[in-house]
Amino acid sequence: MKTLEITVTGRVQRVFFRASTKAVADQMGIKGFAKNQTDGSVLIHAEGEEMFLEDFIDWCKYGPDDARVDDIKIEEIEMKNYRNFDVLKK
Repeated sequence: MKTLEITVTGRVQRVFFRASTKAVADQMGIKGFAKNQTDGSVLIHAEGEEMFLEDFIDWCKYGPDDARVDDIKIEEIEMKNYRNFDVLKK
């Protein structure tokens, strides 16, 4: 298990990116959250098994149909022991 902080930039707000991220995370058993940032990016904390996190990152590189991902930054962070995956408000 590990925890990643993922920042996704591009056209990632107002395209159901956070809701789609939650659906994908729930399917993969990933815990954490997705939250819009004031700079227009989406911040994701994703905690789970490494093989599922790799697939999750691959999905984040494209996002839902209406999104356009320009860049993705990934950093491993300290385990948070999230209970589920939440969509957070700003």
